[in-house]
Parts: sequence; structure tokens; C-alpha cells
Amino acid sequence: MLKKVNDKPFVFDSIRKKWLVLTPEEWVRQHVVSYLVKEKNIPESLISIEKEINLNGTKRRYDIVVYKNDLSIYLIVECKAPYVELSEATFEQALRYNLILNAKFVLITNGLKQLVLKENKRVIDLENFGMN
Repeated sequence: MLKKVNDKPFVFDSIRKKWLVLTPEEWVRQHVVSYLVKEKNIPESLISIEKEINLNGTKRRYDIVVYKNDLSIYLIVECKAPYVELSEATFEQALRYNLILNAKFVLITNGLKQLVLKENKRVIDLENFGMN
């Protein structure tokens, strides 16, 4: 759902249950969540968005985490705005987060391009990704 307030676009985040300013990165984040829920049939209750983690004494926020039914972390997603290239720095950021979160999969996307890593190695594409 979208709405405008004072000429600013807002999107309703069904995971966080609140309206957010629709920035380019938020657009990507919401599309990834929609894909995970609608195409990959992941329940919203197993998705967490923008929670704080402690990375070597520094507070950071991940974009999206998907849990398995046993509440182990299955996937972390690092979202960038569409105009941001998926650079080595982007990969390093996601892999640093995964040192703490220890997810089986890492998805890095700018909404136009994506890379899926399994155990920190590129082995699958987005179409073959699943909750196995």
C-alpha cells in the first residue's frame, strides 16, 4: 500500500506494521519481502527487518533476516538502492553481518541485480533459491 503525505510517498511495511518513507532502498526492501512472501511462500512471521546487531563493538542494522521454523537464521538480505552498484564493499558488508548471524544464505540486491551466496560462496541464482 502506498500513500502520500505532504507530497512524500510512503509505503506500508506489513512486517513492521507501520508506514515508512518510500526511499529507493526501502522500495528494494519491500519488493524483496513481497518476493519472499508471495513467490517463495515464506511466512511473514519468519521475516525480520532492520534489527540492530553488534559487529565488533559497533552497532549495525541488517536489512532483512529470514528464520527457519526452528528460529535459526536461514537467510540475510542486504538491500541497496537501484543506483548503487553491487560492489566488493557491498559483499564484504553482507559477509561481515553473516559472521555474526551465521545464515546459510546471503542475498545481496539493488532491485535490479542480485547475488545469492551459500555458505559465503556464489553457488545458486535467485530462481533456484528455496527454503531447503
